[in-house]
Amino acid sequence: MLKTSIPFEHALCARTVFPVARPLLFAPALKSRNEPAVNLGRVARNMRHRMPASGTLTGAQLKTPKAAAIAGIVFSILLTATFWLFRRSVPADPLDQGEWLATGVNTAALAMNLIPFAGVAFLWFIGVLRDRLGAMEDRFFATVFFGSALLFLAMLFAASALIGAIIVVASTTEPNELVHSFAFRFSRATAYIIINVYAIKMAGVFMISTSTVIVYTGIVARWIALLGYGLALILLFGSYYMSWSFIVLPIWVFLISVHILVDNLRRGESASP
Repeated sequence: MLKTSIPFEHALCARTVFPVARPLLFAPALKSRNEPAVNLGRVARNMRHRMPASGTLTGAQLKTPKAAAIAGIVFSILLTATFWLFRRSVPADPLDQGEWLATGVNTAALAMNLIPFAGVAFLWFIGVLRDRLGAMEDRFFATVFFGSALLFLAMLFAASALIGAIIVVASTTEPNELVHSFAFRFSRATAYIIINVYAIKMAGVFMISTSTVIVYTGIVARWIALLGYGLALILLFGSYYMSWSFIVLPIWVFLISVHILVDNLRRGESASP
């Protein structure tokens, strides 16, 4: 056998650069291959014991109140009051001369201040519908129904902001100076187009998609869905001829909310001993 002698200094350098593995240092980290599965099984059993009976953590902590459908009723009342106050104070013609800034500005300001509360109630109403759908919610119709509702609400807020800006500027400038300005005519016409062309069409799409979901799932009475189809057609094609056509949306939401509220109360009475 060939023997070689390596100086001590060279051996020390080689040992430093290429250290000898010490199995005992890593021995505690090397365990049986079956142990990770045992640990995962133990964790899974612990999680099952901590999980609620419904199978979801959210369901045990957050539950939709049975009276949550009142939000739809509140939205219907507030939106109807807003339209009535606005039509009473502001003319329907977007090219008006601004006489309402001297006579009905306070009524219009009250109507604009009701819009945010109506929007919050409308969001709550959407949540009530989605909670009632539960696992039956279809992705396609849910996207159209939810997206059209948010677009309608966003356009309603945008138009209200434009009218609110006119009211604020009118309180700090001369009425004649404001009504003859380009900014007044542009803001007034933009708000009119947003509401009467775009927002009202999104309201019709919302009614059609929601009615379709109702027909296929039965979460509300079928006649309400059929009525929704007819009222949606009025919004889509008849809004140009009927200035009060927008009122059909809060009326239809009111019917749905009352039906859900009564049904929830009946289920609560039947479930109670």
